[in-house]
Amino acid sequence: KYGKLYCAMAITEPGAGSDSAAVSTTAELDGDEWVLNGEKIYCTAGQRCDAVVVWATLDKSLGKAAIKSFIVPRDNPGLQLVRVEDKMGLRVSDTAALSFNNCRIPKDHILGSAEIGDTEEARKKAFGGVMQTFDNTRPQVAAMALGVARAALEITREIFEKEGVGADFSKQPYNSTARELELYRLEADLEAARLMTLKAAWMADNGQPNSKEASMCKAKAGRMGNDVTLKCVALCGELGYSEGTLLEKLARDSKIIDIFEGTQQIQQLIVARHLLGLSSKELK
Repeated sequence: KYGKLYCAMAITEPGAGSDSAAVSTTAELDGDEWVLNGEKIYCTAGQRCDAVVVWATLDKSLGKAAIKSFIVPRDNPGLQLVRVEDKMGLRVSDTAALSFNNCRIPKDHILGSAEIGDTEEARKKAFGGVMQTFDNTRPQVAAMALGVARAALEITREIFEKEGVGADFSKQPYNSTARELELYRLEADLEAARLMTLKAAWMADNGQPNSKEASMCKAKAGRMGNDVTLKCVALCGELGYSEGTLLEKLARDSKIIDIFEGTQQIQQLIVARHLLGLSSKELK
């Protein structure tokens, strides 16, 4: 029914950013309809989408267990476009703030069950199912970092070769220039992030639990993308900083990749929990 829709994801709120469990947008059942009220910010594709997947709570006092996802058509009269953000980078993507004011949707527009488990295990499982969305999207975001980094390196090599100072990758490191050594390091960092991303994506495609790997590749690639694009700008000097090449754009675009879909710090926290065998309550 929804397979061909271009959907936005509405999670973040003014008072709930990295802590997705703190959402306060409410969903109340009224007869055969859900009624949503609340505000969402930084919604990717929030302006151009066909529908919005909204995270809302059925009962704030029950915490994670009561958070559910709902499909809201973009033209619903209770859904208002508040603004579209002006951003440093990623301008090809519309990032919107949305408000839900007595927004009514059919009862069957909830994703999954409306039941709230009465045990701690059931509550963990309910929110865990919602959070599995990120296990599939974080490798995709990591792939964005691979793209901007690879493009920046390709442009940098082209500029070097045009000026007759191309890196000679056949030489041993101790016979290389500082510029060549920096390119070696950037290439190696990109390759490491690429292999981690492919592994996490392969695990997702094959139905294997990949929460740790998804966070690992997102953290690695996000950091790598920032480092590579900014280093390429520096290596190319005025040519890198000017708008005559795409290097300055790639550097601006790379920053958001380390922030959205879970910040660098959140990814490291998730990885630490997996490695140490600790829950979110035990390691915050």
